[in-house]
Amino acid sequence: MRVNTTGVESWPVPGGSTRLVYSAGSHPGRIRTVNEDSSLVAPPVFLVADGMGGYARGDVASRLVVEAFEPLSARARVEPGDVEAAIAAAQVRVSALAAEFTTAPGSTLVAAAYVLQDGHGYWLVANLGDSRAYSYAHGVLEQISKDHSVVQELIDAGRITREEAIGHPERHVITRAIGALTDAEPDFSLVPAGPGSRLLLCSDGLTSELSDTALVHILTGQLPPDEVVATLVDAAVAAGGHDNVTVVVVDVEGGDEHATERTQPFPAVQP
Repeated sequence: MRVNTTGVESWPVPGGSTRLVYSAGSHPGRIRTVNEDSSLVAPPVFLVADGMGGYARGDVASRLVVEAFEPLSARARVEPGDVEAAIAAAQVRVSALAAEFTTAPGSTLVAAAYVLQDGHGYWLVANLGDSRAYSYAHGVLEQISKDHSVVQELIDAGRITREEAIGHPERHVITRAIGALTDAEPDFSLVPAGPGSRLLLCSDGLTSELSDTALVHILTGQLPPDEVVATLVDAAVAAGGHDNVTVVVVDVEGGDEHATERTQPFPAVQP
């Protein structure tokens, strides 16, 4: 059975010719009975959160992350400080769950807010954990986020290769998260949101099953976002479905033809 998606929705960016066309979908996978993933498609903000903590814990944690970002929905303009404030609110809400459960729940976070910088459209991407953000434009797939995980640290240190990481026994151990690890700082990046580009946000249930080559094959086609979402989720489930799978796809239509700069780190706003 194909995954149910939110359908195709669109949002005209206020004051310009750009339109965001988007969809989201999720599946518990073949192994797990509880879906601990949550997502938010509320332009100008999009988000995927992957909860940790087991039954009645991780799903609550990821939902609290979404709720912390919901006030940013439908704003004509979102600033970097708004995203930082939402992350801080999510940290407080999820950390409070530790008083209710023996094992402190937590959640990953990958969020993208459409922002304007010098009159051009960009994605401001924030991430904690191993949920990922990708940009697909002009036939090139770029991973925007960097995993906060033990395996990624081993790769960075040159101790294992990316191929060895796929089956590594600690591949699901993360080093930063919302709530579960105190004082965890998110990474921020600023990504050009040019016309014809696609944004992909996903939980690791997708990327642990599908290679970058498989992602490109699906993203390259002319399918609308809801069909892309369904195809990606179905492919991950068919490949094994060992974890919950959640996908958000956003297409940028119209707008700034000159937004071609590369992704760049974006420092957190100082209080």
